[in-house]
Order: sequence, then structure tokens, then C-alpha cells
Amino acid sequence: MKTSTTSLTHNRRVFMMQAVVGCAAVGTALQVKAQAMLAETDAQAVALGYKADATKVDKTKQPKYAAGQMCTNCALFQGAAKAAAGGCPLFAGKQVAGKGWCSAWAKKG
Repeated sequence: MKTSTTSLTHNRRVFMMQAVVGCAAVGTALQVKAQAMLAETDAQAVALGYKADATKVDKTKQPKYAAGQMCTNCALFQGAAKAAAGGCPLFAGKQVAGKGWCSAWAKKG
């Protein structure tokens, strides 16, 4: 079977355009997912006593809390040390506030 050069060039061009659009769509979807912030009203957040601002933790309800504890200095925090927000394996697909706190806080090693 004989294939023309024009047909191959056209197919390659179409493939490349589709690949670029596909990669852009995946990148956008991942970025949107990564940007979802955890709400204090989320069921998992309520169960763990999560507060987006650690200074607002009710110490009578959360006796484990100590001043200075926050997500950025927790072993579970997946963001940079001074990041405003970052991932946490306890709240998959959502970011926690860097200045937040929950009862699962563990000192960073």
C-alpha cells in the first residue's frame, strides 16, 4: 500500500495538536484540583478539629493543641516550610492552610 507524504504530514500535525490540547487539559485539571482549599466544615476537617487559623483553636475542645503548632511545622504537611497552603495526606485532593492546625498534628522530624 502506498502512502503519500502529504497524508503523513497531515496526520502528524493533527496528532501533535491533539497531544498539546490533551496535555493542557490534564495540566489544568491537576491545577484546579490542587487549588481546592479544605473548608473547616468538611466532615473530615470537623472530625480532626481542623482550623485554618491555629490561633483560633478552642483549647478546651482541643487540649492537645500548643501555641506555635501549625500545618507548616507538621510532619504531614506537603508544602514548603513557609507556604500559605499545601497538601496533607489526611485531606486528599485539598490543601490545608499553612497557618492551620488539626488534632493529627505531629512534630516535623
